[in-house]
Amino acid sequence: MTVVVVEFYGMARARAGRAELSLPAESARAALRAVTRACPVLGDLWAADGKLSRHYLLSLDGERFLTDLDEPLPPGARLLLLSADAGG
Repeated sequence: MTVVVVEFYGMARARAGRAELSLPAESARAALRAVTRACPVLGDLWAADGKLSRHYLLSLDGERFLTDLDEPLPPGARLLLLSADAGG
């Protein structure tokens, strides 16, 4: 099983009460499911259609934003979960 790190930023960090979480996951979807199990307060990560809520953005290693949550993750990947807040 691939171990990845999910880093929390903005409101996601404030709500999760932590900066990051290491967990086994083969895809971003699996990682986010594990995040919502570990941090139930982040249950709003999901839109009704099973996609990432429009209130969040997910970046792979800070290099690009993920749109396909089922894309396989490389070992040691870092997922950055950011609030999609308006403004600066």
